[in-house]
Amino acid sequence: MNQPRIKQARPQDAHGLSELAHRSKGHWGYDHAFLAACKENLTITHAYIKQNPVYVMNYGEEVYGFYSLLLEDEKLDFLYVNPDHIGEGIGRSLWQHIIETAAKYGLQHFTIDSDPYAESFYLKMGARRIGEIPSTVFQYRKLPLLHVSVS
Repeated sequence: MNQPRIKQARPQDAHGLSELAHRSKGHWGYDHAFLAACKENLTITHAYIKQNPVYVMNYGEEVYGFYSLLLEDEKLDFLYVNPDHIGEGIGRSLWQHIIETAAKYGLQHFTIDSDPYAESFYLKMGARRIGEIPSTVFQYRKLPLLHVSVS
């Protein structure tokens, strides 16, 4: 039986990944105004894919999820799962790939500016909370700042 595959994203995947990030963020019940304000931060560009490790999990033509790392910043920038498949182990599979990819690029650790709803997932995966960071979209909002050791 075929399994979902994780492969490096291509620049032509940018629009679909942006759409998935937006839909996935909306899964947590954020209102339209909040999601509209986040749109720029949830947009993946062709240039972004060319400049950063971006990996996508597909099953056939369907995108199950994706992630990206910012190597210079030692940071997990995106990790989004298709809302139709949340709870199916997609996040865990992507997480294992993230750790392998971080190690391949020589990262010993990385940080995550986590959405509050995603924090419990990251903590289950072994991240630890080291503080808070101001949101880049809403100045009044604080986001959990997490640290991950790559081993």
